[in-house]
Amino acid sequence: MSARVLVVDDIAANVRLLEAKLAAEYFEVMTASSGKEALALIEKQTPDIVLLDVMMPEMDGFEVCKRIRANQRTRFLPVVMVTALSDQADRVRGLEAGADDFLTKPVNDLALFARVRSLVRLKMIMDEWRMREQTSGAFDVLSSEAEPAEEDHTSAKVLLVEGFAPAAQRITTILAADKDTVEVAANSAEAMQKSAKGNYDLVITGLQIGQEDGLRLCSNLRSADETRQVPILLIVDEFEMPRLVKGLDIGVSDYLMKPIDANELLARVRIQVRRRRYQDRLRTNYERSLSMALTDVLTGVYNRRYALRHMEGLMKRVADTAKPLSVLVCDLDRFKSVNDTYGHAAGDEVLKQFAQRATQSMRNIDMVARFGGEEFVILLPDTEGDNALKAAERLCKKVASIPMDVADAPDGKLTVTVSIGVASTTMAMPGEELIKLADAALYRAKQGGRNQVCADPSALLVA
Repeated sequence: MSARVLVVDDIAANVRLLEAKLAAEYFEVMTASSGKEALALIEKQTPDIVLLDVMMPEMDGFEVCKRIRANQRTRFLPVVMVTALSDQADRVRGLEAGADDFLTKPVNDLALFARVRSLVRLKMIMDEWRMREQTSGAFDVLSSEAEPAEEDHTSAKVLLVEGFAPAAQRITTILAADKDTVEVAANSAEAMQKSAKGNYDLVITGLQIGQEDGLRLCSNLRSADETRQVPILLIVDEFEMPRLVKGLDIGVSDYLMKPIDANELLARVRIQVRRRRYQDRLRTNYERSLSMALTDVLTGVYNRRYALRHMEGLMKRVADTAKPLSVLVCDLDRFKSVNDTYGHAAGDEVLKQFAQRATQSMRNIDMVARFGGEEFVILLPDTEGDNALKAAERLCKKVASIPMDVADAPDGKLTVTVSIGVASTTMAMPGEELIKLADAALYRAKQGGRNQVCADPSALLVA
């Protein structure tokens, strides 16, 4: 995996050594000799990960990390502190400043490279979701909600895989400081069963679960759809470094060395929970904006763009099977007068209620779409012209016979009518051509007095 790594250290020899090691692993290396220079480089050409010394003049690594996290554009840029500091308090301070890891020199090269690769993989996933959100945001369908400065890390739902009850109780007690809910699984089978049903923010496990291999569980969690994106925190002994490296390679998100320090456990859990919730928010925004880009915001039915694309697929099926396809073009009668007399809020309510009635009147396989203004198109696959006419007439009568609930109208009720044009075909043609035929029939319905259904003979095509 190729990635751009920024090495920040005020000692030139340290920079050269790390640069040589990383280059040998085919990483692209950028260097900076001070915190100020590093921040300028990050602003100009954002790296994929930062390897950061702590003890530097003018601006130490803790301050550099805080500034990286304070920048919305780089808040989730992976940062690993590589330092001679070995005190537990320094490690926790680094994690609380926003570092993803805090490695004490001399650093195990295999562990360092595995950590870099795992964090870069994570960054690529986050970048992809951010890009999707930005792309879908170009549709201008989401409200401009301010992005929170920091994701909440409290009240997380944690799955702890631990067969030794006292150890499980200690971790549960520590995490209670953040009001986390901890569910305990005593073995891998129970963990997989629970994880398939529970929506967890984090899974914590060890390399050994009784007589079972913890890495096998990690691999299974990464393979299952329900837990593929759930972060995994691995608890390891210092002598288990080779297996830790393997764990990072198969998708473990973070690790904690024994003996467990309460503050470090809390710091690492908070990092993973914040990242999980940020990624979930990006995914939710993307899915919501994608849905809104394909549907009409006011009525909730599909929009013109989606309907035309869907019709292309239906026409292909007509060409392959010669099964009929019918189209209804619906236009609310004298809709402008509704807006002029009762206001646009009343008009919006009429549009929403018509969309609901149209959807309820059709089959599940039929599709209702708003084409713009007061015009709706309904696609009826596998439906001959006569049946399409009957469906249109039922809808026309239903709309006219049941007044709509409109608060601004007299007595809160408003009678609305609709004119509908019908076209049907068993021959493949451009979708817009079939809609034009139905539109021509709609014109005849309007000319004939409105509140009726028309299907011009030329619009009811046969093979």
